[in-house]
Amino acid sequence: MKRRKFIKNTSLTGIGLAVGASALNCKENKTEKSNHMISTKNTLPKAICTWGFVRANAKAGEELAKGAKALDAAIAGVEVEEENLKNTTVGKGGAPDREGNVTLDACVMDSDGDCGAVVCVENITNVALLAKKVMEDTPHVMLAGEGAEEFAYSQGFEKENLLTEDSKKAWEEWKKSPEYKPIINIENHDTIGMLCIDKDGDIAGACTTSGLSYKMKGRVGDSPIIGSGLFIDNEIGGAVATGMGEEVMKTVGSFLIVELMRNGMSPQEACEEAVKRIVSKNDRYKDFQIAYIAMDKAGNVGAYCIHEGFTYMNYEDSTNKNVKVDFYNKA
Repeated sequence: MKRRKFIKNTSLTGIGLAVGASALNCKENKTEKSNHMISTKNTLPKAICTWGFVRANAKAGEELAKGAKALDAAIAGVEVEEENLKNTTVGKGGAPDREGNVTLDACVMDSDGDCGAVVCVENITNVALLAKKVMEDTPHVMLAGEGAEEFAYSQGFEKENLLTEDSKKAWEEWKKSPEYKPIINIENHDTIGMLCIDKDGDIAGACTTSGLSYKMKGRVGDSPIIGSGLFIDNEIGGAVATGMGEEVMKTVGSFLIVELMRNGMSPQEACEEAVKRIVSKNDRYKDFQIAYIAMDKAGNVGAYCIHEGFTYMNYEDSTNKNVKVDFYNKA
């Protein structure tokens, strides 16, 4: 049930891969250097995502090629990583908080401006889909903790133990000398954010994470916060963030990028300006990573980060490429 119908009813009652039929049948291409020139020769539909999540972006691209709507394709894509037990920063198998609890955060935003989010969710793997359910089947935008989990069960989601044996062993090892110090491009590699444009030219996105490794209990970063971790305006484009969420939230980074594009900046220029806003306000920027990717309605893509090492995936015309991103801190 769509949100508008729900409200009405309740008121009345009170690396590059050439992707074919399957992402498994593909050939590899070398990682490419990001091209910062504005291009109008883009092939739609199109999917991009943070980091080198090859299979996730391939899945989204395949769904788009089949005619899926942008948001459905984005959710199908990020679910690949939510279900990937080897990924310790997203979904099941994610690193726990300091007390050994895996808690997940996610948000989605559709082309009509509607959105949904969940925070501090335990025992549910596919939290991006759960965020979509919040968007469509409740009068709310965000549900948290036990309330989000109870809603998930009412929607048919299965209860699962998200702490795998490997993650548990790593946590127990960390407890021997529990020091919290984020590691650039490793511990901060904590999010898959994805943007899709479908065959109708509509843009939507999803962002999902298990958060920073060994975070304080109850910590929530930028990933499920509309305007920080993700923002979409179907007339302009969209943006997603990854890295140290506390710093993204201070400048509402994804919203900022879309507004900069609204005022005439290219996606690349907007991403660069958003990173520079953070750097200018924090003299500790050398200690953490922030990265953004953005896409406008024509399919032009921009990406920028503080430190070297960030890449994004770009799917178009049945090809899925891993693109290196330019960076601010070149000292």
